[in-house]
Amino acid sequence: MEFDISDDEFEKFQTFLFQEAGIRLSSTKKTLVIARLSRRLKQLGFTNFTQYYSHIHGVGAANEKRTVLDLLTTNETHFFREIRHFQFLEEIAANEQRGATPFRVWSAASSTGEEAYSIAMTLNYHFRFRRWEILASDISHTVLEIAKAGEYPVSALEKIPQHFRRHYKLENQPGKTNTFSIPAEVSRNIRFQHLNLNGNWPMIGEFDVIFLRNVMIYFDVPTKRKLVTRMIERLRPGGHLFIGHSETLHGVTDKMEAAKPAVYRIPQQKK
Repeated sequence: MEFDISDDEFEKFQTFLFQEAGIRLSSTKKTLVIARLSRRLKQLGFTNFTQYYSHIHGVGAANEKRTVLDLLTTNETHFFREIRHFQFLEEIAANEQRGATPFRVWSAASSTGEEAYSIAMTLNYHFRFRRWEILASDISHTVLEIAKAGEYPVSALEKIPQHFRRHYKLENQPGKTNTFSIPAEVSRNIRFQHLNLNGNWPMIGEFDVIFLRNVMIYFDVPTKRKLVTRMIERLRPGGHLFIGHSETLHGVTDKMEAAKPAVYRIPQQKK
């Protein structure tokens, strides 16, 4: 069965996605919505999007709402994406070798885990005298399960710098020809957690570094301002916020200063 979506139906899903996740779905994304939700409509026996929309707003539909969010949110990532960010993270770690509290990093849209594990490889390799912790969160339960498993196709190894591949002995697993697993020394200090960046946040503490990369491109300006304000509140004085290279904080906040391309710093005394 082939599905089509009317303007009215599409607008309802636009509103749903914005209310649930703060994401503005462009009017050009009709084909994407049809492609990603059609299979679910077939599985549940619905013949149109109006029926499905009514279903996800029915009693006890929380799990189905979660399914819609999983299907409609984009989770594109790979190990050491935007490598210069990780080189700068190494510089930060070199200057933060000692401290009474753990050095804390938040991977705020961690997707299937490659970003969080790239951060962990970097911190574990460079910190000698200080503990470190990573919070890795995402709105999608599905990708978080993949991240927790920590198993990836061998083809993903090519994105990991060779010295890390040697140091952590990242290679094919015995008995497997197409996958490798993240070692315990990399994963042990990572906590994976479901979190909606535009919802209520649990008690997550403060961070030295937050990675918020390629997230704000889906938000309107008021949503960006609100989110970045909340992020600033979670950053320690002198802390850094990493964003995507196609993003900017211009017109979003004046409380941070540029440190590197797509990296901003909280002044030692917060404004």
